[in-house]
Amino acid sequence: MKTIKILHMYADMLDLYGDSGNMEVMSFRCKKRGIDCQIDKYSIDSEMPDFSSYDLIYIGGGADLEQQHISADLLKCRDGIVKAYKNGTFLFLICGGYQLMGKYYRDADGNDIKGLGLFDYFTVAPNSRRKRCIGNIVIETNITGKPVKVVGFENHGGQTQGVKTPFGKVLYGNGNCSKSEAEGYCEKNVIATYLHGPCLSKNPEISDYMIEYCINRGESEYIALEALDDTLEKECRQVMLDRLLKK
Repeated sequence: MKTIKILHMYADMLDLYGDSGNMEVMSFRCKKRGIDCQIDKYSIDSEMPDFSSYDLIYIGGGADLEQQHISADLLKCRDGIVKAYKNGTFLFLICGGYQLMGKYYRDADGNDIKGLGLFDYFTVAPNSRRKRCIGNIVIETNITGKPVKVVGFENHGGQTQGVKTPFGKVLYGNGNCSKSEAEGYCEKNVIATYLHGPCLSKNPEISDYMIEYCINRGESEYIALEALDDTLEKECRQVMLDRLLKK
């Protein structure tokens, strides 16, 4: 079986909420199945990688200051990332990573941080830094082909608008904007979301969706993933669902 190649971008700067844990989950679930998972890192001043050689590119979240610092470097990577996305590389984007793939992010001081413009949405932060979407969140997504309730924790001032294909419907919490019905952005090979946690530790189906996508990328015959015992993960998530969705 082939090795899954993952590029974790700006792990040293965009890890405000421990989102590097998502890569630990990916590595762990691959290892349990005997799948080799190679995770490389890229940051400012690193040698420019061949983005298309990766099955998945991952970018986490950070504060406004970190996003400003990486913005210029990320723009240098634009052509390579666009090419990889069009070649089928999966993009997994959390919070700041999500925002910077849109047209722009306007911070609380009115400064625009230019995004890659890969997608049509844009993000604007309110003038007051005290106005934030903070707390537990539950959404329902159909990306796996069946309804899946996804649990996470959101903490973002930015209000993302212009999303045509959201990741999921908000059942509890805020989502893309304060009290909105939609959360994140999604395509076959893109999941962009405000869900921290880290997200994958609470939602093994999402991790497996990406592993299955990566392991089958470029293969002529479909490769099914071996099921894992997720009893503990599902019980933990059910506790949160019962608590948050209880009427």
